[in-house]
Amino acid sequence: MSVYVFGHKVPDSDSIVGAIAIAYLKNQVEKEEYIPARQGDISAETEFILNKFGGELPILKTSVAGERVYLVDDSDSLLFQDDIREATILGITDHHKLGDLTTNAPLEMWVRPIGCSNTVVYEMYQSYGVEIPKNIAGMMMMAILSDTVIFKSPTCTKVDTKAVKELAKIAGIEDYKALGMEMFIVKSAVDDSSVRELNTRDYKAFDMNGSMVGVNQLEMIDISALDDRKEEIFKDMRDLKEEKGLHTFLVLLTDIMKEGSQLLCVSDDISKIEKAFGKAMKGDEVWLPGVLSRKKQVIPVVRPQF
Repeated sequence: MSVYVFGHKVPDSDSIVGAIAIAYLKNQVEKEEYIPARQGDISAETEFILNKFGGELPILKTSVAGERVYLVDDSDSLLFQDDIREATILGITDHHKLGDLTTNAPLEMWVRPIGCSNTVVYEMYQSYGVEIPKNIAGMMMMAILSDTVIFKSPTCTKVDTKAVKELAKIAGIEDYKALGMEMFIVKSAVDDSSVRELNTRDYKAFDMNGSMVGVNQLEMIDISALDDRKEEIFKDMRDLKEEKGLHTFLVLLTDIMKEGSQLLCVSDDISKIEKAFGKAMKGDEVWLPGVLSRKKQVIPVVRPQF
């Protein structure tokens, strides 16, 4: 019986590449067939990575009841298929906090407080003594550069930077930072994107003591490209908040060059968000210098307010 490997809803590059890399690794060391999968459409950034290194798009898997699965890049049930609890979870590879998923039998877990799940995957290859194919090494390198914002994110560790350098050697990439910037240029493109696509490009929902909080993040080289679209972004944020039954919806416009984020907020109680960051909102938005990571700098300070 096959095992499906996949990451969270609204898949990012870390979850897509992680699924590909783990499936390949497992197929070298185990008898079962591991199949890389995804829960939704990939981003332009991930498409760029796959095209650059000849990666195949994982199959779409929106229901997993009765299936055997391996999860990458999260362990929170809200971020997986609605029937995820009806699947048998064989393993988890992640770099986030532990979520609420539980299992009836022992499972394999590789969880590290570092910048990217693919760095953990790199360590898995080392542990198993399996050689990383050139194209997979290139994709893993790019996923780490994406998640660590080319080493600028506070989540980035020496383990991540070392992994990128080693993976670059395997992939035959000399200037990995230049390629990373090329990737972020693709990621920053917004002209052809609908407002709904912008507001859900990297969306995750969190249950904070019974209150649902949605957080979307757009990482761009220059967030001023969205200045003329703020009004429609806020309107759609209000629509999304109602559609999804959220208490609060946050959008982080992260400027990787200025190394900070413009926080946009629609909420039933905006004072909770002001208290979290110790800043007063101006027109339902505020600049947060140095804030680049949703995982480390946003969720941990917002959650205690609920």
